[in-house]
Amino acid sequence: MSFIKNIWQPDLFHGANKKDNYFEGWFFKLVNRNKDSTFAIIPGIFISKDVKKHHAFIQILDARNHESYYIKYKASDFHFSKNKFEVTIGSNFFSNEIIEIDIMRKEIEINGKIRFEDIKPWPVKLFSPGIMGWYSFVPFMECNHGVVSLNHILKGSLSVNNELISFEKGKGYIEKDWGSSFPSSYVWLQANNFEDESVCITGSVAKIPWFGNWFRGFIFGLLINDNLYRFTTYNHSRLVSIKLNDNFVEIELANKNHILKLKAEKAQSTKLHAPYDNEMLQRVSESLDAKIEVLLINKSNKEILFEGIGTNAGLEINGNLSEIIDNKTA
Repeated sequence: MSFIKNIWQPDLFHGANKKDNYFEGWFFKLVNRNKDSTFAIIPGIFISKDVKKHHAFIQILDARNHESYYIKYKASDFHFSKNKFEVTIGSNFFSNEIIEIDIMRKEIEINGKIRFEDIKPWPVKLFSPGIMGWYSFVPFMECNHGVVSLNHILKGSLSVNNELISFEKGKGYIEKDWGSSFPSSYVWLQANNFEDESVCITGSVAKIPWFGNWFRGFIFGLLINDNLYRFTTYNHSRLVSIKLNDNFVEIELANKNHILKLKAEKAQSTKLHAPYDNEMLQRVSESLDAKIEVLLINKSNKEILFEGIGTNAGLEINGNLSEIIDNKTA
């Protein structure tokens, strides 16, 4: 019953009745106004088949210094609201309105409050409850995905190792994942720091297990002035190509009316922990200072509807990429 109840509220905690082999985490991206400080703060919980490995966690990625931190807590330190997105881990609080951080560890000291203004969630509709569309109704997905806010304004500051960093009028983004494991291969990207401040691009291509087989699934959304252009497996869009080389990943998609071309430039990455084979392993390479070129074209008359470059972009390219890419020449 909790699974049914939570389908139309993807931001809520979904793991209340999980006993083993389960993870859930929220990804808060924070970019200051000057774009010289980018952080990702990732609270979550891991439930293992081995009860001794149960734990809550807060991961912190500092893009400027290319440092990552994995702060463990007891599973009993994780608390959640059943009715709205509110999660507490120790003395840290997370919601779609505010985060309050209070971590004093040997490896990092970070504390402060950041508020979010004018959040823009991926629309939730009766038969398409969030970014996963009708796949949200499938109870055995390896990894589920939700977008809590595509774009919003930040207010507040954080003290990081005694350095005060203001995030006033900065940009934020919130998403989440939950399930049994990350995909064995995937590409994920996100940016909402464009010259046009209304713009956000987010999306991924991944190997999706399906009834003993698998398929190459994709979900992309381009937000411009509150208009969300969707390119997804479930809305009959087409992944025209995905190509990769040492410096770039290029993706082209098409739906009934539009063509979307993306070129993401790689940047220095940092290793993060993620769930694989019933373990939280430090094997995900993530960058928060990549660049993404975005081109949206009207399919019928080839008119360019949007062209821009997103900075302070998130980019993950992980796993056996031969499973999902077309070739290694971008």
